[in-house]
Amino acid sequence: MTEVFIYDHVRTPRGRGKKDGALHEVPSVRLAAKTLEAIRDRNGLDTSYVDDIIMGCVDPVMDAGAVIPKAAAFEAGYSTRAPGMQISRFCASGLDAVNFAAGKVAAGSDDIVIAGGVESMSRVGMGMSGGSWYMDPSVNFPAYFMPQGVSADLIATKYGFTRDDVDAYAVESQKRAGKAWDAGYFKNSVIPVKDQNGLTILDRDEHMRPTTDMQSLASLNPSFQMPGEMGGFEAVGIQAHPEIERINYVHHAGNSSGIVDGAAAVLIGSKAGGEAMSLKPRARIRHFANIGSDPALMLTGPVDVTEKLLARSGMKISDIDLFELNEAFAAVVLRYMQAFEISHDKINVNGGAIAMGHPLGATGAMILGTVLDELERRDLNTALVTLCIGAGMGTATIIERV
Repeated sequence: MTEVFIYDHVRTPRGRGKKDGALHEVPSVRLAAKTLEAIRDRNGLDTSYVDDIIMGCVDPVMDAGAVIPKAAAFEAGYSTRAPGMQISRFCASGLDAVNFAAGKVAAGSDDIVIAGGVESMSRVGMGMSGGSWYMDPSVNFPAYFMPQGVSADLIATKYGFTRDDVDAYAVESQKRAGKAWDAGYFKNSVIPVKDQNGLTILDRDEHMRPTTDMQSLASLNPSFQMPGEMGGFEAVGIQAHPEIERINYVHHAGNSSGIVDGAAAVLIGSKAGGEAMSLKPRARIRHFANIGSDPALMLTGPVDVTEKLLARSGMKISDIDLFELNEAFAAVVLRYMQAFEISHDKINVNGGAIAMGHPLGATGAMILGTVLDELERRDLNTALVTLCIGAGMGTATIIERV
């Protein structure tokens, strides 16, 4: 199989996913196009040699529909020879776009692929694409369907995480993100979003609250107690896990991922493709995997897929220098650290989605780039990137610096 290299990556800042967010007036296609423009211009790409553009988008409807990466390629002025494809595996879509690209390069069918994702959550609300998992009883009954927040609280209850535990994790995420931004750790990968007049709309993640403390979080009421108790979803969780007598509701807006807008792009290629364009590889993609997991717990897929990935790669947890796990909810990361006995100083070292937000289709590509930058900054070698996924799935990728 052909070796697969990462040559570059960029992302936009994350804008608050509300109508008063800085990126609300920027359509999804334009956000995606900004990353394509930056990848091209930074690397001097002849886009007629781009074999594919693959982007994750969880809700590809309205202005995010109709194969958005191809539309973004038109917007960015790419050669018409560059094709496009959008994919969705819920929250892992951006990472799976990278993995899909890696598979095509490894198989020898492509030499240069741009992969990533986009989500404008202020313009296209979460769940607007619908689907039988949400709406069809014949599907959601056997899947133990419930809101993800109730599943996160079920995880916290099952594995013994208290309100103080999840809040303390959230405070640390905010502090780490603020410190990383102040230290300039993102300056080489975050591209400013500008308007048609060249004026900067946003150049910094907008969702962060680095002054968050335990006292401010303590004032927030649990977000998922009402759907759990009044909506009947607690009973669904207990039916799936009868060892639980009642759910302890600990998650709220302050220790859950933020709803934001954003896009990311990763330049993937073979050695031959890189040499043809005078590109220097930064890392290789060693292994990747997907898995289905407990649909009621729903968000423990990162544990299961990491076990699968390590077994298939012949690696051990101790072989991984840094971990990046999407902070969908605090309990997701706490369970991962608990399961593998990982120290917090090796995971999400620059904060995560609790602080900076989770633009669904883009996040996987964003955190891959974040951990690559951090490997270089610390002069380390190997990282594992993973995300939990709706309906009970997990995706993970191991990268290694060249």
